[in-house]
Amino acid sequence: MTETTRDPRLVVEVLSEALPYIQRFSGKTVVVKYGGNAMTEDTLIDSFARNMVLMKEVGINPVVVHGGGPQIGDLLAKLKIESRFVNGMRVTDSETMDVVEMVLGGLVNKEIVNLINQCGGKAIGLTGKDGAQIRARQLKVEHQTPEMTAPEIIDIGHVGEVEHVSTDLIEMLAERDFIPVIAPIGVDAKGNSYNINADLVAGKVAEALGAEKLMLLTNVAGLMNAEGEVLTGLTTAQVDALIADGTIHGGMLPKIRCALDAVKGGVRSAHIIDGRVPHATLLEIFTNAGVGTLITDADRQGNDNA
Repeated sequence: MTETTRDPRLVVEVLSEALPYIQRFSGKTVVVKYGGNAMTEDTLIDSFARNMVLMKEVGINPVVVHGGGPQIGDLLAKLKIESRFVNGMRVTDSETMDVVEMVLGGLVNKEIVNLINQCGGKAIGLTGKDGAQIRARQLKVEHQTPEMTAPEIIDIGHVGEVEHVSTDLIEMLAERDFIPVIAPIGVDAKGNSYNINADLVAGKVAEALGAEKLMLLTNVAGLMNAEGEVLTGLTTAQVDALIADGTIHGGMLPKIRCALDAVKGGVRSAHIIDGRVPHATLLEIFTNAGVGTLITDADRQGNDNA
């Protein structure tokens, strides 16, 4: 059955299921980290932009934080600038930082803004340097081998971590019905620019805004157990236990820690969702099923329901 011949009863059923969620989340802020396949496949790109516009139209305030690592790598290769990585992080000298700012703050950011606007929304692109909204400091990377008596501090250049988030500009835009689209570039007190992991920026922005939800789009179905089953409905204590027993490891660990820190920092819930699924954000917010892993703080949820 094509879109033009879809059973209207199914459409009504979907809208009816969504109604209580729309009522519950109207006026709330949802921070969405946009990256992975959702940024590279045409159908997913279009569905993401439409999702953000629809969320805004029903009264939810989406705030988008985006990545762009592959695009940075592509431009560096074209410019014949070598990419080097330490512990999965790109070594970023001044020349590389110029490229990072061009790609994240220019090319990628404005593409997302344009897509949302083409779908009828009002998006405005920012970096963390605009309004000094993301204060950063240089990230210190430690390296230690068994034979070393003390860890070695490795300088990876203009790679940063979030020190403080100012929400004045983001809140002003949201109140005026704009959708902020933020590139993860921060600035320190001396005006130096830093490239920051987009998941970390999204988490800290969500904390500072007191967001209802933090949604991290990934290229996996969610957090899985040893049997390959998606885990959801987890409390922060359960996630801590899964980290301790090694169930959560490797590349998923930093993303889960980001979600965990956000919930412990006051965000109502964090979601690790499968960005390869069209309309993933709407499925997670407006349906009973969802498409990923939900993390909440049991103590806070209990107080809310008391």
